[in-house]
Amino acid sequence: MSEHFDVHGGARLVGEVEVVGAKNSVLKLMAAALLAEGTTTITNCPQILDVPLMADVLRSVGCEVVIDGGTATITTPAELSHRADSAAMGKLRASVCVLGPLVGRLKKAIVALPGGDAIGQRPLDMHQSGLRKLGATTTIEHGCVVADAESLQGAQVWLDFPSVGATENILMAAVLAEGTTVIDNAAREPEIVDICTMLIEMGAKIEGAGTSTLTVHGVETLHPTEHRVIGDRIVGATWAFAAVMTRGDLTVTGVNPHHLDLVLEKLRHAGAEITTFDGKGFRVVQRDRPKSVDFVTLPYPGFATDLQPFAVALSAISEGTAMITENLYEARFRFIEEMMRLSADARTDGHHAVVRGVERLSSAPVWASDIRAGAGLVLAGLCADSVTEVWDVFHIDRGYPHFVENLNRLGARIQRVAGEPERA
Repeated sequence: MSEHFDVHGGARLVGEVEVVGAKNSVLKLMAAALLAEGTTTITNCPQILDVPLMADVLRSVGCEVVIDGGTATITTPAELSHRADSAAMGKLRASVCVLGPLVGRLKKAIVALPGGDAIGQRPLDMHQSGLRKLGATTTIEHGCVVADAESLQGAQVWLDFPSVGATENILMAAVLAEGTTVIDNAAREPEIVDICTMLIEMGAKIEGAGTSTLTVHGVETLHPTEHRVIGDRIVGATWAFAAVMTRGDLTVTGVNPHHLDLVLEKLRHAGAEITTFDGKGFRVVQRDRPKSVDFVTLPYPGFATDLQPFAVALSAISEGTAMITENLYEARFRFIEEMMRLSADARTDGHHAVVRGVERLSSAPVWASDIRAGAGLVLAGLCADSVTEVWDVFHIDRGYPHFVENLNRLGARIQRVAGEPERA
């Protein structure tokens, strides 16, 4: 049975909301547990659909996984299977991150090609190229990445683009390679720092986390650890945009505001009053109609592509005209087609969108194409004139724990409704 959200327009969000662990970190940390025999515990896990899916992926290679609230306990056996091709692999993009640790520990892997959000092509070329530099052979066969190596040797690896996934897979293979690996043009996201921190806790030797050059000195073995996931900066930013769009007053805790420096600065330009609490959270107050601001998506520390739907939604109800430039995923502007159903005045041309703000959006049925597009449509519905139906909300459930409950507690009116859409 399909589900949708009925989102009532006219809400003003006020109150405090806590952000839990980062979706874009926890799944990779779970995969890192494959590198060490024994029991690894990961705390502050978000209660989202992707966590049990990743648990199924780990079980498929022989792990025992217990999820209890916000804690995942992963027991990795001495003998792992190198074949990760469970049905769960096709449901989330991050499942490919088991490739690096399997190759690192077993020197071979067969990993089903991943699924996930419909936001455009995300090829595995750089993942494979990096593993080849370390001494593995890799091919794509029968819908799987197949990797094999007699041994892994440290190497100089240059990434054509600072891909988060490629950085993580190469890093997790390199920690058990012989010698030193240098990854140049590495991703710099806070989630990369988080996985480096956990790997160091497990006994890895890594330098340069948070910079564009990672130096990894291989070790023979790693040991289990207990690690707390960092707060989810994308969810934290979602609440910041929600406060500005609804002219609300939200205090967001559980996330480091320095991970959102650029986002919060953009919202200040839109007219928000923002106070940060060092390392702990921030408060966003918006008193008047927001002003239009231009956005350009770039790798961290630039404006995250995951936040582009919120930039579009904000621009749609702001005073003035904004230019949004998408540099990472070509299909992410699919969101704009749904925003136009809500009467947004928007036009796209290649990587650019021009959005002219209107006073209030007009409610309509809309369909989420990915996690962030779904959440963006909900925020847009809060700024519409009646009740907006947001369909395919399973996407939202993959990234936002207790989203409906939190919104209602902060002053929104939103219900989860079962039933099939009228659209064929």
